[in-house]
Amino acid sequence: MAAATKMATPTTSSSSASSALRLSSPPPQSRFFPSMFHKILGKPLHMTSSKNPISDIVSGSKNLPNTDSNHFFHYDDDDKPREECGVVGIYGDPEAARLSYLALHALQHRGQEGAGIVAVHDGVLQSVTGVGLVSEVFNESKLAQLPGDIAIGHVRYSTAGSSMLKNVQPFVAGYRFGSVGVAHNGNLVNYQALRAELEDNGSIFNTSSDTEVVLHLIATSKARPFFLRIVEACERLEGAYSMVFLTEDKLVAVRDPFGFRPLVMGRRSNGAVVFASETCALDLIEATYEREVLPGEVLVVDKEGVSSLCLMPHPEPKSCIFEHIYFALPNSVVFGRSVYESRRAFGEILATVAPVDCDVVIAVPDSGVVAALGYAGKAGVPFQQGLIRSHYVGRTFIEPSQKIRDFGVKLKLSPVRAVLEGKRVVVVDDSIVRGTTSSKIVRLLKGAGAKEVHMRIASPPIIGSCYYGVDTPSAEELISNRMSMDEIREYIGSDSLAFLPIDSLTRLLGDDSPNFCYACFSGKYPVEPTGKVKRVGDFLDDGLSGSMESIEGGWIPGNSSTKEFKKLTWKQEVQCSS
Repeated sequence: MAAATKMATPTTSSSSASSALRLSSPPPQSRFFPSMFHKILGKPLHMTSSKNPISDIVSGSKNLPNTDSNHFFHYDDDDKPREECGVVGIYGDPEAARLSYLALHALQHRGQEGAGIVAVHDGVLQSVTGVGLVSEVFNESKLAQLPGDIAIGHVRYSTAGSSMLKNVQPFVAGYRFGSVGVAHNGNLVNYQALRAELEDNGSIFNTSSDTEVVLHLIATSKARPFFLRIVEACERLEGAYSMVFLTEDKLVAVRDPFGFRPLVMGRRSNGAVVFASETCALDLIEATYEREVLPGEVLVVDKEGVSSLCLMPHPEPKSCIFEHIYFALPNSVVFGRSVYESRRAFGEILATVAPVDCDVVIAVPDSGVVAALGYAGKAGVPFQQGLIRSHYVGRTFIEPSQKIRDFGVKLKLSPVRAVLEGKRVVVVDDSIVRGTTSSKIVRLLKGAGAKEVHMRIASPPIIGSCYYGVDTPSAEELISNRMSMDEIREYIGSDSLAFLPIDSLTRLLGDDSPNFCYACFSGKYPVEPTGKVKRVGDFLDDGLSGSMESIEGGWIPGNSSTKEFKKLTWKQEVQCSS
């Protein structure tokens, strides 16, 4: 912590599928055996139904396009940590699938590479999933094939690469007593230990998906009724998970005991119950926010109403602070706090602890805008749009044979010379990860005539990878973990550099400060990985083709001192305390 606080000082240029579990029909996006199926790029959209627990498995394949790598440029977006996904669940509305579709639109910022919805009609789980934006996956005819008053949905971000099979949720699986659908946000740190145990007992795995482990645990559980299978499965999990489950007659929402990832509950005027990753999804479909799903809580929704049950005794919550720094939309309320107010306060703190003589304050859009407004207001300096973001950038471009420097950043960000020329500019961004994008932005601003460029970062330095459902690079790639403040400033080329001090951040959070996870800033993890665990930044947590052993750098040594959670005997009347 002390090191991170010190760095906040500004510097200048002078210084199993078990035998009980069966896939219910072919599509990989709604199943969890992706290596057996065709690549999604070849066949991006699927309709499935699941009623019988046993059905044939259909597979196929289609190769990726054979492109000339010298003329195709793959844009690596913003060099930012990325939220893996967003989830939604709706019970009791005759247009559940259409409302899920709209809610996924509101959550599109949490994942842009795949989307899916599963709905229940006459006891049959029907699924539409596909690669691309929500608007690209769904249309009127697809939504017409998802009748019913219960539905769950999912958007995801996935790492690009021909070796990866993009596996889009929700997953649907049939087992001996019926079918279940699940949409999962998070990452399990005891994944490999659970998988090894299941395999020893005869389970057959075909992916490295965390969600597949959950489905195996549900299928092998002997608990009754069904939702107790979910409870028993979740009692075995360690790490981050906010999940919504769907059966023929129930909607179940679960949040891990630490509450790493957000999950909220709302209600529409007709009484329909809605779960979503952020309140912005509730706003769009006119659902009134009621409360968060509490850490360690299971909420079961059926014809009898909503039952609140406690999964296990939960320790001090450790909610992800990056939801307020970067992931969530400013109009959302996350972990009981306004994201807009948090970011504005981050900017005000920066203006107080790292002032600099300047003529104009600009933001790296979009996530840096609110913090920049806070900085400008506190500093008494005009805020202007010095960078214009293109919202129509895809992932791959045909690049001219004559190489263009900083091609990717120039595609997405355009400087406004009238704002920048001859000016001393403060540019506010939410974070620096590898530093590659920051250096290009500084060059872009100076190329447009900026006299000075002072970089202000509305988060502490990131020195640790995330194991709880965020796509981050390995610690060795994080610039703040391998360079001093002066070295970072010199590398990105700015005239000065300052980060949000970690002690200022915790003071701002006040009494809630202990309830947040700061592992990416401190390297101290609330739940240590046990055995071996996936590094989310190294490879995709869902849909990896090939054996786990073939992955280089994908596993880290475990910590033998990690404490095991004590299993709680489950009682329906137990309530989770806030």
